[in-house]
Amino acid sequence: MGNTMLLLLIQMMLPHLVCEVHQMKCTGSYPAEILHQCLVTKHYQHLLALAFAINEINENPNILPNVTLGFHIHDSSADARWTYRTSMDLLFTSGELVPNYQCGIEKKMLSYGSFKPEWDASSQFFSFYRMVPNEVLQYEGIVRLLLHFRWKWVGLVAMDSESGNHFLQTLEPMLSRNGICAAFTQKIPEDVPLESLNVMLTYIDSNSVNPTKSSEMCTGEERLETVPAPFFEMRMTGHSYSIYNAVYAIAHALNVMDLSRTKHRVTENGGSLMPLHLMPWKLHKVLQRIAFNNSAGNEVTFNEDGELEGGFDIKNLVTFPNNSYVKVKIGRLDPRVPLSKRVIIHEERIEWHTNLAQVPPVSVCNDPCKPGYSRRKKEGEKFCCYQCDPCPEGKMADKEDMDYCIPCSERHYPNQCQDQCIPKIPNFLSFAEPLSIILAFGALFFSLITALVLAIAVKHQDTPIVKANNRSLTYVLLISLFFCFLCSLLFIGEPNKVTCLLRQMTFGIIFSIAVSSVLAKTVTVVVAFMASRPGNLFRKWVGKQLAHSIVLSCSFVQVGICAFWLGSSPPFPDVDKNSLSREIILQCNEGSVTLFYCVLGYMGFLATICFIVAFLARKLPDSFNEAKFITFSMLVFCSVWLSFVPIYLSTKGKDMVAVEIFSILASSAGLLGCIFVPKCYVIILHPELNRREQLIRKRH
Repeated sequence: MGNTMLLLLIQMMLPHLVCEVHQMKCTGSYPAEILHQCLVTKHYQHLLALAFAINEINENPNILPNVTLGFHIHDSSADARWTYRTSMDLLFTSGELVPNYQCGIEKKMLSYGSFKPEWDASSQFFSFYRMVPNEVLQYEGIVRLLLHFRWKWVGLVAMDSESGNHFLQTLEPMLSRNGICAAFTQKIPEDVPLESLNVMLTYIDSNSVNPTKSSEMCTGEERLETVPAPFFEMRMTGHSYSIYNAVYAIAHALNVMDLSRTKHRVTENGGSLMPLHLMPWKLHKVLQRIAFNNSAGNEVTFNEDGELEGGFDIKNLVTFPNNSYVKVKIGRLDPRVPLSKRVIIHEERIEWHTNLAQVPPVSVCNDPCKPGYSRRKKEGEKFCCYQCDPCPEGKMADKEDMDYCIPCSERHYPNQCQDQCIPKIPNFLSFAEPLSIILAFGALFFSLITALVLAIAVKHQDTPIVKANNRSLTYVLLISLFFCFLCSLLFIGEPNKVTCLLRQMTFGIIFSIAVSSVLAKTVTVVVAFMASRPGNLFRKWVGKQLAHSIVLSCSFVQVGICAFWLGSSPPFPDVDKNSLSREIILQCNEGSVTLFYCVLGYMGFLATICFIVAFLARKLPDSFNEAKFITFSMLVFCSVWLSFVPIYLSTKGKDMVAVEIFSILASSAGLLGCIFVPKCYVIILHPELNRREQLIRKRH
C-alpha cells in the first residue's frame, strides 16, 4: 500500500520587523526590500509547534495511516505587503487574487491568533476558522478580573496602532457599564500622575514588538535553553498551543474523510490504491462538526461561527531579579457558566510584587463609602470620583459604595449606624409592663371596692338611707360600675379578634347603663319633691316604674348604636407600621371612627343631662337628697372625658390605650366615690343617723 502525502496549509502571519535593510532589484509586484539578520524567537517557537504537531501525527498510526503530512513555511521578510502577498500566493495560482479561492476552488483557512470582530467567519469568510475563542470573551474576562479585585480606577495604555485603537474603543464602554473609570488613556504614556493608581491595563500588539538590535552574529552553536525567557519560552505559549490544535483539527478532519472514502477508492493497475484526492470544500463540512481531545485532554471543537469553543487561562507573571520570569496559572475564564461566575481566581497562588504595601492592591479614585453612607458624584470629575453622604433619617445603606440609601421594609427600621435593618418592636400594652400592672391592679382594686359597697347596700337594704333613693337603682348602678372597672382589662394585652369586638362595645353599653342609672336617680329626686305638693301632676310618676323606664330607654339607644356598629363596620385587629419609626403598633382598628365617637358622644349627652338636672335639684330640702353628690360626680365624669378626647387623638400605640383605660377608671371611681362614700360613711360610722326617726325629726 502506497503512502499519500498532503500539504498542510495553516495561515501563520509572522510579524514584520525593523532590522537591517538591503536593497535589491526585483521583478513583478514583490516588495523591493529584503530584510535579514533579525529574529523574534517566540515566533520561531510557533514554527517548532507546527513541525512538532505534524511529526507527531505522522508517527501516530491511528490518525491518517499511510498518509504523510507536509508543510510549507513562507517568510514575510518583515514587511506588511510581503506578509499579505505571501498569504495570497499560498491560496491562489491565477492572476486575479480572490480570497479563499484558487482557480475556483475554495480552500480552508485556520488562524491561530485573534482577529477583529468585524472579521465575522459566518458572513465575510465562510470557511475561516479561528483557533482561539471569540475576542469579546477576553474583554469580559478583563472586566471580571478588575471587578474581582475591586479595582475601579485604572489606566489604559495601548500601542498607537489600529489594533490599539480597537482595544480602547471596545474596552472603555465595557468598563463604564461596570462602574470602572479610566484614570487616563494613553497611547504613549508620558508624565502620567500615578500616585493613586495601582492598576494599569496595557495592550501591546505582538506584531508591534521589535527585537533589540544586536551586532552579534549567530554561530549556529547556540542552544535555546540559554536564551532568556523574555525572548524564548521553553514552555508552550498560547499561540503555539493554538497552532498545535489547528494542525490536529485538520488532521482529524482529513482522517474522518479518509475513513469514509476508504471503501470507495479505486485501485491503480498495480493493485495499489490510487492517491487520495479530496476536494477542499468538502473539508469545511467536516471541520464544522469536528470534536476531539488533544494530548492535554482538552476538548477541541468549533461553534457555528468557526470559533474555538473554550475559555482562557489567567496567569500570573512572576519575575525574578535576573530578568527571567515564570507564568503561574491562577485561574480560568470559562464562558460556559453564568457571567457572574465566569472568572475563577485562586488568590492563594498569586505572587504579588514585594514592594506593594497592601495585597491585593487597592485602586480607587477615593475611599469607598462605608455602609450607612451613599455616594454623591463630584462635579466636574469622573463618575468613579465621589463623596460620601450619610443616609437620611429612616433610610439605610447595608453595602459599600451604594448609589443611594434605601428605606427598610414596613416591619423593619434602620439601626443607629444606618447600615442594616432590624425588626420593629411590637407596640401594645402587655400585662408584663409596669404601667399595665398598675392599671390592672387599679381596676381590680376598684372593682373589689365596688363589690364591697354593694355588699354593704344589700346588708343594709332596709335602712332609710338605702331605701330613700330607690334601692333597685342603687344595685343597678353598683353592678354597672363593677363591670366598668373590669371591662378596662379588655384593653390590656395583644389585640385579637374577640377583644377588639368586645372592648368599645362593652365599655359603651355598661357606661350608658351606669350614667342612665345616675340620671334616673336624679329625676326620681326631682319628681318626688314636686309630687309632694298637693294637686301636682307629677304625683302619678312617683315610683320605680319611672326610674326603670329611664334606665332601659337610655341604655337601649346605646345598644342600638353598638349593634349598628357591629353590623356595618366592626372593629378588628390591625397593624400600624408607619406611625412610629422603631416600633410596629398592634392595635384594634375601630372600623368606623364615626360610630366610635357616636358612642362617646351619646355617653357625654347623658352625662350632660344628668349634670344639669342634678345641679338644679342640689338645693331641694331633703335630708337624703343625692343631687349635690350626683352633681359633683357628673362634674368629675365630664371633666375626665372632655380631657380624654384631645389626649387620645395626640397619642399612638399603647399610650393611647393607657389613656382610655385611665379615663374609664377615673370616671368610674368618680361616680363610686362621690355618690356612695357619704352613704357608706353614715351606714358604717354613724348608724344612729340611719333611722327613720332621725329623718322625720330633720324634716320638721
